[in-house]
Amino acid sequence: MFAAGRRKENLESLSSDCAEGPGSLIPVVTDVTDDASISELFATVQEKGGIDTILNIAGGAMGAESVADAQISDWQWMIETNVMGSLRIIQTFLPMLRDHGAGTILNLTSTAGTVAYEGGGGYNAAKFGQHALTGALRLEEAEHNIRVVEVLPGLVKTEEFALNRMRGDASKAENVYAGVSKPLTAEDVAEVCAYAVNLPHHINLDQIVMRPVKQAAQHKLIRDTE
Repeated sequence: MFAAGRRKENLESLSSDCAEGPGSLIPVVTDVTDDASISELFATVQEKGGIDTILNIAGGAMGAESVADAQISDWQWMIETNVMGSLRIIQTFLPMLRDHGAGTILNLTSTAGTVAYEGGGGYNAAKFGQHALTGALRLEEAEHNIRVVEVLPGLVKTEEFALNRMRGDASKAENVYAGVSKPLTAEDVAEVCAYAVNLPHHINLDQIVMRPVKQAAQHKLIRDTE
């Protein structure tokens, strides 16, 4: 099992956490926006016997401005990370999964990829693109017995997502979750992803939309009285 990500310290921590579990986790520092980095990842995986499952979870949002006021560089970063990053990984490893004969690809997208909202244009565009990529891939790879799963989370509270989106403004980041007593957590999403890929291979959970109970829809979020 391999874990690929940009931050060496996070990978080492994850590897340590998994050390006592079944099997071993091999950390590989990887940037999904860099072709050479992905080639190095592929070489490492191939050398150690290959894989049959890919979880594309790299992504993120930057900025909450309107379309009129958005920064082009923010949109470029979001599309490059969310869409092109997934595409690079998929194209690199697809032959390996086809050769295996029963491969799985899971793309972590977002409910922002199905419903647009004010201030979310760039993130919507990126996640709509990743959502469309996933749907096309499922149609194209069924004949190769490759299972394509899409997990679409709603409001997930993590240490970095909103903080990065608000450019380090902790107050604005906290407002995203204000009054929501039980948003989803990263652990919740991980549990759903693990469930989907560990089902018998003939079962394909095409799309799994997951939200906290307080978020009945993209536009309806119940905030508890403080």
